[in-house]
Amino acid sequence: MEELYLSDIYIYPIKSLGGIRLQEAEVEPQGLRYDRRWMLVDEQGAFLTQRQHAHMALLQVALLPDGLQVTHKQELLAPLFIPFEDNRTGPTIEVQIWDDVVPAQEVNREDAHAWFSEALGMPARLVHMPLSSRRLVDQRYARQNEVVSFADAYPFMLIGQASLDDLNSRLQEPVPMDRFRPTFVFRGGTPFAEDTWQEFRIGTQSFCAVKPCARCVVITINQNTTEKSAEPLRTLATYRLQKNKVMFGQNLLQHGNGAVRIGDKIEVLRWR
Repeated sequence: MEELYLSDIYIYPIKSLGGIRLQEAEVEPQGLRYDRRWMLVDEQGAFLTQRQHAHMALLQVALLPDGLQVTHKQELLAPLFIPFEDNRTGPTIEVQIWDDVVPAQEVNREDAHAWFSEALGMPARLVHMPLSSRRLVDQRYARQNEVVSFADAYPFMLIGQASLDDLNSRLQEPVPMDRFRPTFVFRGGTPFAEDTWQEFRIGTQSFCAVKPCARCVVITINQNTTEKSAEPLRTLATYRLQKNKVMFGQNLLQHGNGAVRIGDKIEVLRWR
């Protein structure tokens, strides 16, 4: 049997903005450390997403020792630095992610709010999820009342490189993995092997696959140009459709906290 191993780890510190590839990461109750702990909201506190605002893809986040740096991929704005310490002093407000309403803390930086508002051409405010905020995953799939950050619904999402290779073999123009915004990518195994996993380990860290990931129009957005097309959603719909939803990748929950590293072996403990 071909060896399975972790080939990529990604975090997306500010929801819907550019992701960061890491060599290793800490698994925490809400997801990987720093993953989707910040979010942009409108004047009503509703989250902003690439689904409606594709140009969010042009804002790239970098993780520095003492904060986040945000740059514009087309260099239309000077870089913005957001110290971690600025997360703690702003007012607490209620924000909405889909059907969930949770408390969040406004980042105490008016210049940051102005920067994002200019970048997006609309009022936008940056908020942070405090450790005290408790947002539950979908209770239909929860095991022990697990929590999640500002991510759509689950703290982790896994895709096999072979699955993307299979998709690209069907496309006239291949698409990169960043269209799908995974947490983990692995190599080895057959296309969509991840669909058959239930319990598995990455290194010493245990996970369970609870639900296929339903895909939306975000995967049709070029993350470097914001250009949209019908692909790869159109092709995926021809062979990855379940209950009228296109599935690609697996949503995960974790058992306990720990660390994962690129190169970690993956051991499947139980199949579906």
